Amino acid sequence: MKRFWKEVGVDADRVVTLDGRPVRTPGRTPLALPTPALAALVADEWRAVGETIDPRAMPLTGLANAAIDRIAPAPAAFAAGLAAYADSDLLYYRAESPEALVARQRAAWDPWLDWARARYDVHFETVSGVMPRAQPAATLARLGEAVAAGDPFTLAGLSPVVTITGSLVLALALLDRAGDADTLWAAAQVDQTFQAEQWGEDVLAAQALANARRDYDAAVAFLTALRTCG
Repeated sequence: MKRFWKEVGVDADRVVTLDGRPVRTPGRTPLALPTPALAALVADEWRAVGETIDPRAMPLTGLANAAIDRIAPAPAAFAAGLAAYADSDLLYYRAESPEALVARQRAAWDPWLDWARARYDVHFETVSGVMPRAQPAATLARLGEAVAAGDPFTLAGLSPVVTITGSLVLALALLDRAGDADTLWAAAQVDQTFQAEQWGEDVLAAQALANARRDYDAAVAFLTALRTCG
């Protein structure tokens, strides 16, 4: 679609407007944002559009559309899908060797499991190797409750953090402001960083990682703006 508007604004209901007319989601619902800060960021994406719309350059708009069209009609089901990561979190599965990687995983991941134990009063089963190990039912239930407490916009922002990092624990730490985005990203990339140090960086892998970091940063900005009321 080619750009057809001149002016981008935000109305009194925090709906993004193009030449005074409301932007609508793919489901034809007005694109209303829950905070002025998020409305401003989404409006900036529309201002930055060149001659044609590129959805890949508008990640915050995409997350907002998902919150309104896909998550809001059935938030419990969406939350349950995210909560399922509690049974297979990246942080549970440790390398058997080499010792340098084992130590690096321990240093990067144990503090976040300790944080989650204290924050949610849960227990985790960690394992060396890749064979799955079931987590306690009480842990799954408690972390499921934490995810389900999120509103549709929070769930929309949380989703890419969970799926990109492979860790519900790290995503909840970000949501709870227990750690900064860069520290949590580094924890999620321990294995990839170690392999790159050992064998060199693959060009395609580096590009995929850069794309993932871009999407991660967009989700972080989305969640931060949700918590900014002014």
